[in-house]
Formats: sequence, C-alpha cells, structure tokens
Amino acid sequence: MKLLVTGCSGFIGYHISKRLCISGHEVIGIDNMNPYYDVRLKEARLNKLLDFENFAFELIDISSEDCVKNLFSKHSFQRVIHMAAQAGVRYSIENPDAYITSNLIGHFNILESCRMYNIEHLLFASSSSVYGLNKKLPFSTNDSSDHPVSLYAATKKSNELMSHSYSSLYGLPITGLRFFTVYGPWGRPDMALFKFTESILSEKKIDIYNHGELARDFTYIDDISSAIEALIDIIPLANESWNTIEGPISESSAPYKIYNIGNSKPIDLIDFISALEAELGIKAKKNFLPMQRGDVLRTHADVNDLSAIIDYQPKDNLKENIGLFVQWYKKYYMSL
Repeated sequence: MKLLVTGCSGFIGYHISKRLCISGHEVIGIDNMNPYYDVRLKEARLNKLLDFENFAFELIDISSEDCVKNLFSKHSFQRVIHMAAQAGVRYSIENPDAYITSNLIGHFNILESCRMYNIEHLLFASSSSVYGLNKKLPFSTNDSSDHPVSLYAATKKSNELMSHSYSSLYGLPITGLRFFTVYGPWGRPDMALFKFTESILSEKKIDIYNHGELARDFTYIDDISSAIEALIDIIPLANESWNTIEGPISESSAPYKIYNIGNSKPIDLIDFISALEAELGIKAKKNFLPMQRGDVLRTHADVNDLSAIIDYQPKDNLKENIGLFVQWYKKYYMSL
C-alpha cells in the first residue's frame, strides 16, 4: 500500500513511518524540519528512515497549499497518516501564530488534497488536551470536549470539527486519534521525560508544576504506532441511522470516528519521576512550582472502543519503558 505520513521526522511520525516500512508499505514522508527543537534530532530520525528502500522523503511545509497539492498530484496515495503539527501546550502561549499556520491552515490543506484525490482513509493526530476543563474521569470520546484551556488544544479540537465537516460533505473516511502523553526513545526535548532526564544528568533542578499534584496517562510510543497501523484498515462507515440525540459523540452519520489512544492507567507525576531516578541512579533536585496556565490536573483515557475494535493492549511496564528511553538517550548523546 502507498501511504503518506506527514511530520515523518517528528517523534510519533518517525515511529509510525518506521513501523509501516518494516511492514512492507511504500511510505512517502514529508516534514518541514522546523527549528522548534534541535533539528539534528529530526535529521537523525530521518536518516534512520532513509535506510529503508521503501521510504522516500520530501521537504514540504503543509501550510503551503501549492506544495501539498503538487505532492498529491505526483503520488497516488491510498491512505494518509497526518501527524504534522505544531506541538506543545506551553509554546502555544508564547508563539500562537505557529499553531494557526501549521495546525489550522496546514490541516485544511491536507483535507482539501485528500478530498481532491479521493483518499481512501485519512487518520490524523488529535490530543487528550481537547478534554480541557472536563473533570469526569476517565476521559471518554463520548464526553464533551468543548472547553479547551490552551490554544494548542483549541487547534486540535478545530481539526476534529474541520475533519467532520469534510467527512460529512464529501464522504471522506476520517479517523481522529487523541493521544495521551506519549513517551519513549527518540522523544521530543520539550516533553517531561526528556527534560527531566537531561536536567538530572546535568545536575540541574527539574521544574515540577502544581507542587507535584499532577497525574498523566503516560503512553509508550510503541502502543501508539501499533494502534495506528492497525487502524489504517479500520475505515469508518457512514451510519445513516445515527443522530445527535442518541448517537455517540465519537461517531456520526458521516464516515468519521474518534479514538483515544492512551495507557488507561494514570501515573502520579512524582511516581514517574521516582521511576526515572531509580533508572538513572541519581536523585533529582526538585523545584516545586505553582500550576501552569493551560495545564490540567489529571488525564485518564477510556480506550474501551479502541480495545474492542483492534484488541488494543498497551505495554504496561513503566520501569522497562523508561529504561528503554534512558538507554536511547545516553547512546544518542554520546554519538553527537
């Protein structure tokens, strides 16, 4: 199968591209290689992908309508896995323009080209951040997600709404994926595990917000990539009997579906840090701070619908998973 993966040099995009190449698919990956974090890390991921004969790369910014349309006109993609986006809750407070450009305009350009070139199935990255002020736990795709507390979350919710409208108007099969705090080897430097590891090894203090009273549904990267690979062939179907009064929020009369992809076992942030300290053999110097703007206290994914359709069973071994990240981190930075 010929597949497009956007954001292929990013953390999740890299792992998905690698998995699809190993499975024998022809993968075209695109990325704009922006300097949101160290481009050398993106280049290192990309170089790993270029080792596969069935992978090809094009330097493309999805916010360029012409570039995206030219890409689709050159290739007969069957499915599209759209992971490219400006990531990060905190950075969206500092640089909101980047989120409008990449997450809204870029997402629109992907939708338009998928419509024009009759893509069989579009899967795109959303986020657990869309649940915002929702206090009901676990977070279900059938809960309201109308009160995001960061611009990043608002753009992801907008992606879901834009996608539903295209699915409804044009019969385009679309699946949205709400990721929950992904971690693992080749992770992003702005993510908690990466930042904590870097600071602890450098004997610097780690910033712990809300005085440590936070919990996250930490999800290992292999669980994300394996779930996405399985969902590529789970194409949503239109359900004409569905209605807004009785029908589940995560579905529609259009060929559209939303899934959570999480571990479904939240971990207290302090316990997560303790596991990292044990792996490194170093006690962290801690800087306890108040709650950050745009943050939430706790995330917890309800993955029942995902488990029912693809037998989703996340890898629930925090110690081993953190160990794999630390092993990668030390090897990667020793090679620089």
